[in-house]
Parts: sequence; structure tokens; C-alpha cells
Amino acid sequence: MEERNWLALQFEENRTHLKKVALRMLGSANEAEDAVQEAWLRLSSSQSDTIANLTGWLTTVVARICMDVLRSRKARHEERLSTDGLAQIEDVGAVDPESEAILADSIGPALLIVLDMLSPAERVAFVLHDMFGMPFEEIALVIDRSLTSSRQLASRARRRVRGSSDDAESSGGIRHSREGEEKQRNERRIVDAFLSAARNGDFEALVAVLDPNCIFRADTIASNLWSPQQIKGSSGVAEFFRGNAVGVHPALINGIIAAAWAPGGRVRATFNFTFSDGKIVGIEVISDPIRLDQLNVVLLDR
Repeated sequence: MEERNWLALQFEENRTHLKKVALRMLGSANEAEDAVQEAWLRLSSSQSDTIANLTGWLTTVVARICMDVLRSRKARHEERLSTDGLAQIEDVGAVDPESEAILADSIGPALLIVLDMLSPAERVAFVLHDMFGMPFEEIALVIDRSLTSSRQLASRARRRVRGSSDDAESSGGIRHSREGEEKQRNERRIVDAFLSAARNGDFEALVAVLDPNCIFRADTIASNLWSPQQIKGSSGVAEFFRGNAVGVHPALINGIIAAAWAPGGRVRATFNFTFSDGKIVGIEVISDPIRLDQLNVVLLDR
């Protein structure tokens, strides 16, 4: 009984991370919760004393469960993200508060639509590598592909997310590519305005580009060294960044508009933004050197 209680505590420590993984893969709070619960059932019936890295093991299990769900959708030719589906995702009363916060921080409707256009293997490879920094050696085992194939799947998915997929010349492709370029320009303008206001210490201008319910989160390295772990609300986020963005530059991170702190040309922290209705609704800071090394960061104004 004591061993099971210990295992349950360990699982609960990983629950939020697992929800993030499942939400980004599935775009559905209910299905994500089901995937996480299924992972617990598999853990509780496994030989847990043989698991060396519990977080990695659980992430792999959740990813495989999500892969099965995505394949099932494709087999049924199910359009997961219809307009009604998006409305349900955006309905704050439809999910519990924790899932709502994770969803707002992790994904927006526009990204969900693009992700839903990917094949299951592309989506899993992209989410695990570009959003969670999982090595391709581990991703290959999750999706049952070679290392080279896993890299190619993530690369193809990344191009499609950027609005410049290989099939851009196909029916509707040019329009989607142009929409992607316009979206990227709009996001660049928002990031430029945010950083300018932060450098100038302009509190009102900062609040103007932040959603009232904006959430700031930092990884363990950043929160231990220089940052709060979490800030909720535009006023708190604006107060933290006011006069506190010297050396932070707009950047492309894996092809997506973001920002980076790179003194001496070495990236020490990245700032990943979530946008909605022309506002910043989420800011995620990464300072873990291992994760940073796995990112493709291009500074835009140096």
C-alpha cells in the first residue's frame, strides 16, 4: 500500500506536464484528461520499480496514447476541430480551471487548426520535439520510425506550422501560406511593441499589449536564478517586465515568432508567446541549457 501511495504522489507531480503534452497533441481537454488517466492505469499495473526515469516513461506513454487517438480520428475521417469544437475549447466553463490555464498557455485556436492538418506521426514528432524538447532518439521509439524519418516528420510539420509547407502550391496552399505570413508579421509587431514598452519602462503600453488574464511561467532554472515561477494577470506581468528587458531581442524560435536574451551572442533564455485577438495571453521562459541547445534560435534585430 505504501508503494502505491508513493507511486500516486509521483504521478500527481507529473500530472500538469502530462496534461500539457496531451492538450497540445489532442486539442481537447476531455480527451487529454482521458489520456492522462489511462497513463495512470498503465503505470499502476506496471513493474514501476524497473522505471529509471518516471517523467520520461509517462511522457512516452501519454504520447503513444495520443498517437492512437489521432490515428483513430484519421481512420474515421473525423474533423476534430470544427467551428463547434473550437467554441467548446474556448468555453472556459467547459473545462476545469487547471486545464483552462494550461490550454490558454499552451495552444490557441489558430495553432490547433494547423496541427490538426498534420498526420498523427508529424503532429507527435513536432509537439514532442519543438514544444517539449524531447530528443529524436526517444521520439523515434514513440512513433515507431527511424531516427532520420522522425527528424523529417518534425521538419515537415514545422514548415507547415510556419505556413510554408511543401504543398503550398496545391489548392488553397498559397492562400494559407499568405495567411501564415500575415499572422507572423502581426505577431512580430506585437512582440516589438511589448519589448519596446518593457525597455522604456512604459507600464501602460505593456498592459495594452497583454491580455487581462495573461499568464507568465518560467522553467526551474529561470525561477531559481532571476524570475518568478508564475505571474497571473496583465498588471503583474507588466510590472515584472517594466524596465527589465534589456538585451532581449525578437527572434524566430523553430520558425515561430518569440524573443531571446542572448548576451554576447549566446542564448541564455527564450520567451515563447501565445497570442489571441492581437494580445499576448501567455509567456513561457526557458533557461534550461539542455532545452536551449535543442532550439533553433534566430535573432531578428541584431
